[in-house]
Amino acid sequence: MALTRSDRQNLLNKISALVAEKYYDPAFGGKDWKQVVAKHTESILGGETVDGFEAAVTSMLHEVHSSGLGLLGPTTEITPRNAINASFRKVETNADGTRWVFQDVLPGGVAARAGVQPGDSLISAKGHNILPDEPPVFPMDERIPIVISRNGNRAEKRLDLATPEPKYKDNPYSEPDSVTAAMAAESLGAVKVSLFPGKIGIDFAKDVDAAFHEKIPNVERLVIDLRGNPGGGIGGLHLMSYLTPSKVPIGYSLDRPTAERGYDKASLPKFDRIPKSKLEIPFLALKFLGKKSVVLETSGLGRQSFHGRVVILVNEHTTGAAEMLAQFAQENGLGTIVGNKTPGRLLSRSGFKIGNDYRLVIPIGAYVSWNGNRIEGKGITPDVPVDWSYGEALLGRDNQLSKAVQVAQGLG
Repeated sequence: MALTRSDRQNLLNKISALVAEKYYDPAFGGKDWKQVVAKHTESILGGETVDGFEAAVTSMLHEVHSSGLGLLGPTTEITPRNAINASFRKVETNADGTRWVFQDVLPGGVAARAGVQPGDSLISAKGHNILPDEPPVFPMDERIPIVISRNGNRAEKRLDLATPEPKYKDNPYSEPDSVTAAMAAESLGAVKVSLFPGKIGIDFAKDVDAAFHEKIPNVERLVIDLRGNPGGGIGGLHLMSYLTPSKVPIGYSLDRPTAERGYDKASLPKFDRIPKSKLEIPFLALKFLGKKSVVLETSGLGRQSFHGRVVILVNEHTTGAAEMLAQFAQENGLGTIVGNKTPGRLLSRSGFKIGNDYRLVIPIGAYVSWNGNRIEGKGITPDVPVDWSYGEALLGRDNQLSKAVQVAQGLG
């Protein structure tokens, strides 16, 4: 694909206008959007390659300092959490020097299916040596041969990552097993939530019910593992509803028009239940038609055997709706947060076609907890900090999960 100067100008005009109109924060975090565009115009228009154009646009968008604002094109490479369902930590290894090491390998995901394990060092991808200068990224809908080093030595292993064609063009991702559950100790269940798939989360809600009723029924203590979870849709509401017996307000989305005209949070429309069937979706669409600011409220599922003895495990790769769940539990005293501080990335986004196979993804709404706190840019600080151990991973052990189990056993 080639882009003429005229093509670049048209794309820049659309980007400039859409961000000015749709971006959720009218103050742009104190930035002057027109000045930002003017500053980057020549580098965007004057580049010689498509890669140069994309890099220049990305540099411009980064000046707003907002998660979720970005350009997606036909060759855009995606972060590992979305593309291969894994995250990395930069580690000084014994055998290979400083390398990107697999940290979270989500169950049923692209990396897990290929045979990747936590603690593996990434040596190369598609024949190119992967150096620690920049985080690795991966394309979608491709077969990606990689070389890893395992067990902290030079024994290299060749694997193939197979990324699928993304279901959603404005939020491309591969889908791991969203919910897995097992007994971690006597009367202690562990639920791993890798993703909140789908925009409404009907299938996810069914998977959550199956986990609690079939895999870990009547447990007295519970660990919910959200490490490496990039977020997703609204299905997390159903999991949050398992944390409290009654209907409790969680928080609300806040779009730009509502923020500009003022609002009373108590009068915003409420979403308090994931539909059981897709047949209900048209009724939901009518109820919330044109309403971008909505209150989330738990469903009132009644008393659970593990209430008061819940631990939620997070790390620096836990974002979006997963951060919302952790914040809700922490603010309402429903769970103890263990792990690493989360990065603070929770905004509602929409994608807009702008031509030449490009989409512009724009944050169109903020999220505010019922207590009035925002996660974006702040993150969730654990009640019990514990860092991931590369050395333990090499031995096949998960020190953070072990600590979460220990904390859960000490509750109540």
